[in-house]
Amino acid sequence: MQYAKLGATGLEVSRICLGCMSFGVPERGNHEWTLDEDAAGPLIRQALEAGINFLDTANVYSDGTSEEIVGRALKEYARREEIVLATKVHGRMHEGPNGGGLSRKAIMAEIDHSLRRLGTDYVDLYQIHRFDAETPVEETMEALHDVVKAGKARYIGASSMYAWQFSKAQYTARLNGWTRFVSMQNHYNLLYREEEREMLPLCADQGVGVLPWSPLARGRLTRDWDEDTTRSRTDNFGRTLYGEGDRRIAEAVAAIAAERGLPRARIALAWLLHRPTVTAPIVGATKASHIEDAVAALDVELTDKDLERLEQPYEPHAISGH
Repeated sequence: MQYAKLGATGLEVSRICLGCMSFGVPERGNHEWTLDEDAAGPLIRQALEAGINFLDTANVYSDGTSEEIVGRALKEYARREEIVLATKVHGRMHEGPNGGGLSRKAIMAEIDHSLRRLGTDYVDLYQIHRFDAETPVEETMEALHDVVKAGKARYIGASSMYAWQFSKAQYTARLNGWTRFVSMQNHYNLLYREEEREMLPLCADQGVGVLPWSPLARGRLTRDWDEDTTRSRTDNFGRTLYGEGDRRIAEAVAAIAAERGLPRARIALAWLLHRPTVTAPIVGATKASHIEDAVAALDVELTDKDLERLEQPYEPHAISGH
């Protein structure tokens, strides 16, 4: 395993982050394809044994059951001080007023709920899952600062938003002497590279770590274009992200993988790992091979010709994932 500092911090994270959205009670939340505790536990153990020390979940994943499964697995298979544990806040967790968003009330309630489900007294990285345009940014940033000062989070991070929104949040925190975001978890892969226009240069300039979600484009980069899965058939959000114009890139991944005798996932992840701003792709897993391929991608070297073949077919996309 390779490790890197997260942005400008001293925190060392594995260059593969285990995304835990695929773990949860299937009957809870929006993802009927998630793995229950019996199926998820061995994968979490496999990731830890491979040297992955960085796990990412969220309060909203499977109605909180992802956090519960991850927390119990870490108690069984790991020592807390060796793990970098990340979770997120923003999504709606209950009906009625104050059930979601980034108000002070919501943040203070949800950090405690997440810590209870995870079975820990702190998280290493507490991230806002999206930007909340209905709450003053000052309110959100001060509340997150107070979470850090209370010892409930070591660092804070953000997720998909416009670069101007991220810059506004960072400036507000700096102006008031509050904790700033150290990471950006954004939608970035071979099929969606709009982040290269503004967000990635901003992160590079400000020393912010980049943690791409959906690095394999919801599996589009790992299988034939017209092949579907249980997840793809039920993933309404995922169907909005990619289109027919992306087929040529998926075919280029397949061709290079065939020439190298490697799984396609290793080629697609290797491309991301070659990007200078990327700290650690967030890789979900429902099979042991998914973790094996993610770890093995660290050793895949792509030539300039490979990179040209992968990048040349790209077509601009409408902004998605915010």
